[in-house]
Amino acid sequence: MKIGTKEFDFENHTYVMGILNVTPDSFSDGGRYTTLDSALLQVEHMLAEGMDILDIGGMSTRPGHEVITEEEEIRRVLPVICEVKKRYDVPVSVDTYRAKVARASVCVGADLINDIWGLRGDAAMARVIADSGVCCCLMHNNEKMITEHVTEGVIEDLTESLRIADAAGIDRKKILLDPGIGFAKNTEGNLAMLNRLADLHCFGLPLLLGCSRKSVIGNTLNLPAEDRLEGTLVTTTLAVLARYGVVRVHDVKENKRTIAMTEAIRNS
Repeated sequence: MKIGTKEFDFENHTYVMGILNVTPDSFSDGGRYTTLDSALLQVEHMLAEGMDILDIGGMSTRPGHEVITEEEEIRRVLPVICEVKKRYDVPVSVDTYRAKVARASVCVGADLINDIWGLRGDAAMARVIADSGVCCCLMHNNEKMITEHVTEGVIEDLTESLRIADAAGIDRKKILLDPGIGFAKNTEGNLAMLNRLADLHCFGLPLLLGCSRKSVIGNTLNLPAEDRLEGTLVTTTLAVLARYGVVRVHDVKENKRTIAMTEAIRNS
């Protein structure tokens, strides 16, 4: 898959997507990168550590988050996208489920839309992606909590997301899928999904895992967000063994090293 100017071999390597939350209320690093200067310093830091794709988020999606206006979300993300595209040769993903934000982001250079609702949160999103020709990541989500047969429920919902994508004319060669750890699942359901990551290869598409510092780690280990690195690295190891193409993480260096070691063992 080509994202921006970069080619990715998702079948044979797991790449690192670095998280940049330009929000005041994200669960792990809210408020740290709300100015343009602080955001760009963090981008430089993650690039130096080996980040492959940058994911910019302008609205928190943590439980109980404040829903801001589309205009405010655009105000937060566009200046960062513009400066990153000017300064660095890195593919830029925008974490949004709103078509207006996606359209504005693509217009200033975004290469990928990371939709936590898998095209089911905004009816206009699929058309925006199709018309722009950018890549997208469709994440599993549901308005109702899935507590039984979790993997089967994830597959059913992602099948619907792909149906919407096909109807809009989105090229399947430009789609990644995400099992949506932390969304529409309780702790037990998240653990069950993590235990069956490889099942999502049934779609024949590249897969992304976003588990960094999430509550399933905190609840399992009884740790706050800032102490969940080791738990995150375990999930990254699982992703590599399940041949996921991307892990979306806060801590780039540690995850890059974990990927390198796990791939060396897996490929030996």
